[in-house]
Amino acid sequence: MNQDNTYDAIVVGTGISGGWAAKELCENGLKTLVLERGPMVEHIKDYKTMNDDSWDYPLRGELSKEDKEKYHKQRRVNWAPREDVKHFFVNDLEHPYEEIKRFDWIRGYHVGGRSLTWGRQSYRWSDLDFKANKEEGIGVDWPVRYKDIAPWYDKVEEYIGVSGENLGLAQLPDGKFQPPMDLNCAEEEFKTAVSDKFDDGRLVTIGRVAHITDKDAKVEGRNPCQYRNRCWRGCPFGGYFSSNSSTLPAAERTGNMTLRPNSIVHEVVYDDKTKRATGVKIIDAETNEALTFNAKVIFLCASAMASVGIMLQSKSERFPNGLGNDSDALGRGIMDHHYKLGATAKIDGYLDKYYKGRRPNGFYIPRFVNLDEKTKREGYLRGFGYQGTASREDWSSSVAEMGYGSALKEEILKPGKWQIGVTGFGEFLPYDDNRVMLSTTKKDKWGLPQLAFDVEFKENEYRMREDIKKEIVAMFKASGFKDVQPYDEPSGPGLGIHEMGGARMGHSSKTSIVNKHNQVHLVPNVYMTDGAFMSSSSCVNPSLTYMAFTARAANHAAKEFKAGKFS
Repeated sequence: MNQDNTYDAIVVGTGISGGWAAKELCENGLKTLVLERGPMVEHIKDYKTMNDDSWDYPLRGELSKEDKEKYHKQRRVNWAPREDVKHFFVNDLEHPYEEIKRFDWIRGYHVGGRSLTWGRQSYRWSDLDFKANKEEGIGVDWPVRYKDIAPWYDKVEEYIGVSGENLGLAQLPDGKFQPPMDLNCAEEEFKTAVSDKFDDGRLVTIGRVAHITDKDAKVEGRNPCQYRNRCWRGCPFGGYFSSNSSTLPAAERTGNMTLRPNSIVHEVVYDDKTKRATGVKIIDAETNEALTFNAKVIFLCASAMASVGIMLQSKSERFPNGLGNDSDALGRGIMDHHYKLGATAKIDGYLDKYYKGRRPNGFYIPRFVNLDEKTKREGYLRGFGYQGTASREDWSSSVAEMGYGSALKEEILKPGKWQIGVTGFGEFLPYDDNRVMLSTTKKDKWGLPQLAFDVEFKENEYRMREDIKKEIVAMFKASGFKDVQPYDEPSGPGLGIHEMGGARMGHSSKTSIVNKHNQVHLVPNVYMTDGAFMSSSSCVNPSLTYMAFTARAANHAAKEFKAGKFS
């Protein structure tokens, strides 16, 4: 650490966005302090469960009764956390928040953040997404368009390694892809049936996923995906992209990065005279020591809700309602993708076929509604996509059958019939009354105000959900699948784990928090590049977009810094 705690730049957070900010700032020569509120996780060394099997745990991976209480909100997603990954999720008893309306805030506080546990689906936005707010008179207009971000999508995809298939779709732009993973035989049948039976442009493709598939790819410190599908535990091969395996080591190689874990940032310090931020205040998570670090450039990448919380706590005489918040937009327009609905079905045949490995990916059905007049739907705006997979049932289906002895033994050694499942992901509109605030009554263990969520789905989302179910059922039936069963589980914001908004990007400080370069309008040496800046949500996974905007913003900040704009 520097003796005077002064750096050129400070990056708050080490996840998807923070890692990219650190890499780009350091590679541009800025001495950069990277702050993470959780403990250190070193690539490979700290992936303590990376090679475990379910039988290595007393409950075969299920949490104990005590742990279920500790992770009672994290468990709302059903599939996490488990014994092998619980250390990458927060203890809800230690990190509470207030729910005016239910909001499922799924988090991990450690170096690398959710870049270790993300789903890795990587899709570009199109101008359909960037123009929608303006054309429909909703929220605020994005001050950028696809052409502004396309070169940065190129840069990010080539660096992190995204495998996928170019399709020539206006609503889902093509990218710089490594070879696509394979669909299995049942998925190929579904793909053919959808193309043959529907004439509205819908199609099935393999997911675009941040895994290296090119065995000859030259990516420093990383190797191709081994198809183990143990990604959430941390990949010792670096097959999938994470901050720990990729961007943070790149920043470290420059010699310009100082990484400080266990540092809870709670305020950006503002100077009324210079009208600039001068640094950040932290609490050391281990010692409770209060410290201040100084820099000319601040990047907030703590995750959308956490970054908004820091801004709300950054009060001064000039900004009594939070840093840069003259518009009262700070904390408003919270979004997530709505999902937990779709359909399942059985597929006859292919009993002589199986698949090799554990593919960490599924198929994808891009948006095909509300693209133009031909595909326009009544009753709701925007659209949705689907993610799914087909597989063979395992031996557990035999447990319910009457059988014993050699007949049962034979049966449980055979794979079962083919099945298919699909989940829809729908766009969530940016409503001003969906907001996050600082609790006025509840504080955390460090004496900081908890976040309070007042967020809900509204009529547009619920109407869209009916169409999501209807359309996947129609596709399964048109494919000749059997026992088609739609499902729609009780759900709310947060479960998509794509929380966005709260510091939206726009043209003016009168209606938004950050400008087209991700700078806070009224405090231009503060950048926000995690999900907080999102002014709408599209229906595709957002992480690739966060990374592209972060790379763009960090290079902008480096140029401004070198030009003396922040002195």
